[in-house]
Amino acid sequence: MKKLKHEAELLKKALTIGEKYAVNRGYNAFSATNSAKDKVESLYRLLVNDKLIQPLAVDSEDQPNMKHKLALWIAKQLPEGHALLK
Repeated sequence: MKKLKHEAELLKKALTIGEKYAVNRGYNAFSATNSAKDKVESLYRLLVNDKLIQPLAVDSEDQPNMKHKLALWIAKQLPEGHALLK
């Protein structure tokens, strides 16, 4: 897994946009007590279920790989020339 240049910032953006997507799909918004780990896993599973991202292999389904998948997903959604893609 090749780490992206601004992966942490991309992950933050993915969580923000992913939460808005989930709310639009009818899910409740995350509460302040939800951990980042829970948010990452929930959004990853939602996006896989909606076929917006490819699922990871069962043996490599862990937090770092889920975070990387979310960062890749949002990187593909951003317009070309965005500051986080440089």
